[in-house]
Amino acid sequence: MLVACAMLAVVAVVGFDDGQAPQGVRLTRQVDGTMVLADGRGSAPVLDIYEDYDCPVCKDLHSRVDATIQRLAREGKVRVVFHPVTIFRDEPMRSNSIRAAAAARCVPEASWLAFRDELYDMQPAPHGVASGFTVEELAAAARKVGASVDECVISQSFVQAHLTESAKIRIEGTPTVLLDGRMLGDSAFDPAALEEAIIGDPGVTV
Repeated sequence: MLVACAMLAVVAVVGFDDGQAPQGVRLTRQVDGTMVLADGRGSAPVLDIYEDYDCPVCKDLHSRVDATIQRLAREGKVRVVFHPVTIFRDEPMRSNSIRAAAAARCVPEASWLAFRDELYDMQPAPHGVASGFTVEELAAAARKVGASVDECVISQSFVQAHLTESAKIRIEGTPTVLLDGRMLGDSAFDPAALEEAIIGDPGVTV
């Protein structure tokens, strides 16, 4: 299932800190374009998510486990690293993916998670046939989540930066989900199984 689709660091405090993570959950953009969602304590296991916004299986993963991942992050139980990549070689998927990923780099941290939701909601369909993620649509989606970045999105300012970083990544397909460097299989799509993998078996209280 995981390979079905394939073959500055400004800090924002995400507004869902519930008091369990004393320093607050922070979403941080790294210089390579990855986004890190963590509470700042640094001791939690690391969940790396490699995703292509034009990938239907990535959309499925997102719909199934994103709420669980964000909850565990705000509880300080996991450090999430989102890696937007372009893995498709054929058109129109490749260009769709590039436009969306470049646009995501324009969006400030405070709006990025909501923009990511919008990208999956507006994913072009049917896959492999439909062109989409036009720059006008992407700019409108950014405005919808409170980011006025039309010039950056429409000019596709970050295309080359995205392609350069994406080319460095060696994965078989998307989504690819790693927990402390260990690839997760279908369990990544099951909220309960994913949570158990992240926090471990708590055992039995007697």
